[in-house]
Amino acid sequence: MKSPLKAALRRDSHLQNKVCAGLGALKRAHKDLIHIEIRGSFSDSVDIDENLRKGNEASNRWDYLIGHSESSSIVGFEPHSAHTKEASVVIAKKQSARQLLKAHLNSSVSIKAWFWVASGKVDFVPHEKVILQLQQAGISFVGGMLRAKHIPRMT
Repeated sequence: MKSPLKAALRRDSHLQNKVCAGLGALKRAHKDLIHIEIRGSFSDSVDIDENLRKGNEASNRWDYLIGHSESSSIVGFEPHSAHTKEASVVIAKKQSARQLLKAHLNSSVSIKAWFWVASGKVDFVPHEKVILQLQQAGISFVGGMLRAKHIPRMT
């Protein structure tokens, strides 16, 4: 099976050795936030929160990058509490991740989608201003489960 993450990472990145097969880098509770019908479409994953923590302890860090095998694309996956006040935190996590990943990703690589999945009760409604802020930041809030309908046609 293809390894989109390994191909996307620079050879000298310490993240190369942290890439796991399938959704192996995700905590069990976080795997459960990806619908079972699409779990097999992800070929590799890396916990960037944990593996980019050293030296960046005070930074907001995105949780995971996941390689989508069908399209050879990389997506960001962030399980996080879904309260209106947390939107700015999730936006900051993405901004920080983009900065931190510059030293690890090949220059031609871009993250095709950034998904925020509710890790508990959702405390905002779709028409709230927060959804617009997320869209402007390039983050898709997908509710409590990442499903096939959320995966863009990235091929």
